[in-house]
Amino acid sequence: MSIATKRGDSGQTGLPGGVRVSKAHPRVECYGTVDELISQMGLARALTNDPEVNDLTRSLQRELFKVGSAIGTSPESRKPAPEITAEMIAALDSEVQRIEAMPGILNDWSVPGELAGSAAFDVARTVCRRTERLAVALHETGEIANPQILVYLNRLSDVLWLIGRLLELRAGANAALRSPDQPGARWSRAW
Repeated sequence: MSIATKRGDSGQTGLPGGVRVSKAHPRVECYGTVDELISQMGLARALTNDPEVNDLTRSLQRELFKVGSAIGTSPESRKPAPEITAEMIAALDSEVQRIEAMPGILNDWSVPGELAGSAAFDVARTVCRRTERLAVALHETGEIANPQILVYLNRLSDVLWLIGRLLELRAGANAALRSPDQPGARWSRAW
């Protein structure tokens, strides 16, 4: 069986549950951005040699397939959307608390680019934020009924940012960013 079904040659695609829509539909844009996020996280993982971070990232990538499917399932679908649970969000909250509790983690924004891996996680965070904006638009029009999707994406972006800082901390690359003698090395969260 080939992956080239040719069913999308006319610009239509199938959603979970058998609904067909234009590939330009906002729902397709949103779950396509989840796919982009999964791939960006894969690149970040490939650029990182930290086993703990890699295991966490792989787990989050797998979970994002469920999020993408939930976004891709329209209200007209013959099957229900996968559930994005409070437990999934609580696990992200736990990661935020665990990483923030580490001595030396920045409490302020940093300039991306200290390490290839941390920079890749910073790019993943921006893709996550774009996904979140697209999901908010779908939620506001009633296309996504489950508000947990929005909470999940918001929390995931926090985790991705913190992973970047964790990698920098472990490599000693963020020491200059913590120094008040480095003008322009820190951004305010108010930005």
